[in-house]
Amino acid sequence: MTAYALANLGPQPALHEEVLLYMERVKATLDPFGGRFLVHGAPDREVREGTWSQDLVLVSFPSMDHARRWYDSAAYQELIPLRARNIPGDLMLIDGVGDDAYDPAGTAALLRAAQGSGGAA
Repeated sequence: MTAYALANLGPQPALHEEVLLYMERVKATLDPFGGRFLVHGAPDREVREGTWSQDLVLVSFPSMDHARRWYDSAAYQELIPLRARNIPGDLMLIDGVGDDAYDPAGTAALLRAAQGSGGAA
């Protein structure tokens, strides 16, 4: 099942040499694990609800195992401080919903059933 690395990165005070080094090197850390950028900053964006002042980065991986191995790899661990010292933010690894079409109505039905049987939702 496809997994993702999702980063919500805050604005940087000024472009720093370490950020440029990170950007130049990060793709090489993704390649061995099948990671590929789906979104990186996206300057042309429309906020339709709420506020969004940070940049979104979305990377896909063939599986959660691939994503974990990328994040834990020595190559990526070496790069993290270059970004983290200069751009505040959050990053998480998350499983996708699977190859079959996700049906939110089906999920709602399961949640309703769990409520009706005394289970917590």
